[in-house]
Amino acid sequence: MEKKKYQSMVEKHTPKENTLFNCLISFFIGGFMGFLGQLLVDLYSYYLNIPTKEASTFMIITLVFIGCLFTALGFFDKWVNFAKCGLIIPITGFAHAMMSAALEYRKEGLVTGLGANMFKLAGSVIIFGVVSAYVFGLLRILIIGG
Repeated sequence: MEKKKYQSMVEKHTPKENTLFNCLISFFIGGFMGFLGQLLVDLYSYYLNIPTKEASTFMIITLVFIGCLFTALGFFDKWVNFAKCGLIIPITGFAHAMMSAALEYRKEGLVTGLGANMFKLAGSVIIFGVVSAYVFGLLRILIIGG
């Protein structure tokens, strides 16, 4: 089959996405995630009388736990298909990536399964996050000063 003919068949049968709708959904779901995070910080600060800095840590732990739990129960993938980047970009996406790999390789054992494969995607995120934080920290010191 000719390459151009094949390409036209692929384009004909490829589903079209509504980019504007997807952007709006991601925007509002991402905003809701920010609202939920702030709500958790306020609840932890007010009801448990925890300083805001520590309440922020508890909020992150809570969102990671929820992301892992919903991934393990099979809900998260269905929600991501609807919410797109609104759920993947926040910390819940990081939790989903780690938990998905852990679930996929759990039968291979703790060391060769979970230990070796859980950080496949998350490891690169951690490495580039640490390296970029180091570079931007150095730039800040050089430009602004100590």
